[in-house]
Parts: sequence; C-alpha cells; structure tokens
Amino acid sequence: MPAFPFSPAASTLSLTVAELVFFYGTLMGGFDRRRRAGIDGKLTFVGRGSIPAALFDLGIYPAAVPSPEGRVWGEVYAMTDAESVLQALDEIEGFRAGDPDRSLYIRGRADVTLAEGTASTAWVYFYNAPLGQAPRIPSGDYLEHVKAR
Repeated sequence: MPAFPFSPAASTLSLTVAELVFFYGTLMGGFDRRRRAGIDGKLTFVGRGSIPAALFDLGIYPAAVPSPEGRVWGEVYAMTDAESVLQALDEIEGFRAGDPDRSLYIRGRADVTLAEGTASTAWVYFYNAPLGQAPRIPSGDYLEHVKAR
C-alpha cells in the first residue's frame, strides 16, 4: 500500500449520499468537456482543493500521479447521480474497472483538502501510462500553467 492516501476503485461502485469528484485538468470550469459529456447538470461546485500528487503536462491535457511530495490543485464537485457521472467519466478517462492495467487513467479515492482547510475524500482519475518526457508542472495547478503557456 502506498504511503499516501489513495485507494483504487473496486469493479463495482459503492456510493454514498455525498459523493465528491476532484478535477485537475480539462474537466475543470473554463473547459468544455463536462458539458459535452452531458454531466454538467449532475455536478455542484464545492470549491477549489488539492490532493497529494504530482502533475505533468502531456500536451493536450495533464496527468496526475499519486505522490506524497507535491500538491495538485483543482476543483471539487458533489455529484447528484454519482453512478451515471462516474460511468461517463470512466468513458472519458479510458478507465476499465475490469481491466485496470489497460486503462489510460485509474479511478480511485484520494484525500482532498479544500482551500479553507476542510478535508474530505473524492474520486480522482490518476494517469496510468508511461509519462515519457512529459515535463512536471511545478505549481501543481493546470489552470495557472495553461494561462502561462
């Protein structure tokens, strides 16, 4: 088990009343991917937050990998229909619960700290392929990184 808080998704979903999801890349506000996936109406913005991870620039989107030495900043959303939202996100992120080794991203739960200091647990998609020569984004903030490009 890693020395940082991350647990991979089980093949079946176990949903609770207040399911949260953490977006750190092109699913954040200001990009158009959530609306195109038809899930925007099932998400309620909770706030900015961060997870223990490292962030890399893959060119057209970022990749986060769990890491105790770094913070990745993003947005936390509550899901009103978590099962359908996660199914749509699994499709977008290339996650196959039954075959995680062939998944582009792995869905799991991670500890998230909201900007005001509140801690919670949220679903996160972590990159699951070789990073190659992808440069690390030192700030851990993809929005800030994109604005600076």
